[in-house]
Formats: sequence, C-alpha cells, structure tokens
Amino acid sequence: MEQLAVRLPNAVPATAGFGVSDFNTWMASEQRRVFALCLRLLQDTDEADSATQDTFLKAYQALRKQDARQLEDPARWLTRIAVNSCLDRLRSRKWQFWRRKPAAPESSAMLALIQSTAPEAEDRYFAGQISSRLELALERLSARQRAVFTLRHYDDLSLEEIGQLLGLDVGTVKAHMFRAVSKLREELRDLYEGAR
Repeated sequence: MEQLAVRLPNAVPATAGFGVSDFNTWMASEQRRVFALCLRLLQDTDEADSATQDTFLKAYQALRKQDARQLEDPARWLTRIAVNSCLDRLRSRKWQFWRRKPAAPESSAMLALIQSTAPEAEDRYFAGQISSRLELALERLSARQRAVFTLRHYDDLSLEEIGQLLGLDVGTVKAHMFRAVSKLREELRDLYEGAR
C-alpha cells in the first residue's frame, strides 16, 4: 500500500501514512456533507449523487499521487473539489439540449417548419449583378484606392496594417479610403437608393 502525505481527521498521522480503509472512513464521515452541498448547487438528486462520487474519486486520485502534500484543512480542500465538480456539471448542462435527439415525429415536424437558408434563385441573380457592378466600380478607382479598399473590406486589415503593407502613413491611407468610398457610392448610388 502506498503511503500518502495527508492528515485526515480520525485517521492515522501523516507520518505513518494511511491506507484505503483510512480513506473509506474519511469518505464515510464527509459523504453526507458533500452530497448536501452538491444537491444545493445542482438541485437534482441524481446529478448530486454523481457529483459526490466524482468528488471522492478526484480526491482519492489526488491523494495517491507521489507528490501529494500534507493538507492543512482536508474538509475545505474536499469542498473546493465538490464545488468545481458541480460547476463543471452546470456548465455542461447548457449543451445537454443539443445532445438529446428528438423523437422521429418531432424531428420531422421541426424539419418541415425550417425554411431553406440557401438563397433563392432571384437573390443569387441579383447578388451576381451587384458583384459585377462592384467589380466594375473597383476597376475605376486608382490603384492605391483599390488596394486600400480591398485590404480593408475584403481582407479586414486595420488602417495601420494597410499603411505598413503599402508603405504609407495612416493619414494617407484614410484619405485614399475616403476617396474610394466616395467614388464607389457615386458609382453604385442607384443600387442602394433603390433599396430604400
């Protein structure tokens, strides 16, 4: 039996070590308290029972490690393990809804209510038209304006990053961006005014 460096209430001193029977005695004395704590936190008897078991398993595994240190307050240490186990369970509850598979009739009813997220043919046609118009408008910009606009709106770079890439100061980048946006607004005015 391995010797563990921990002082437990009602157990043999840490210098003499303790065995599984000592852990069992300690567990029996703490089990009701830990279960009550878990039940208050989780508000579900089965979950509290599982969390209590997890708590004592984690405690036992920690105490079996070679580098286990002597505990000043084993009850407080065990409480911390119990609270963390309960918090882990509460966090995982948020995702339990997605793990449950609905019954076949419910699933069919839900799927019937869901509309397609794919764009309709008309939407795809107009998106293609807008894309073509935007490409033509971008071609009418100066090379610097097009580069600044593309890096900002397509590659999502900051103005400082664009300035570094193009060897420009931020003020110059802002000026090119302003001119590019102004020209594009003028070129595409009919598209966004028609949408109002």
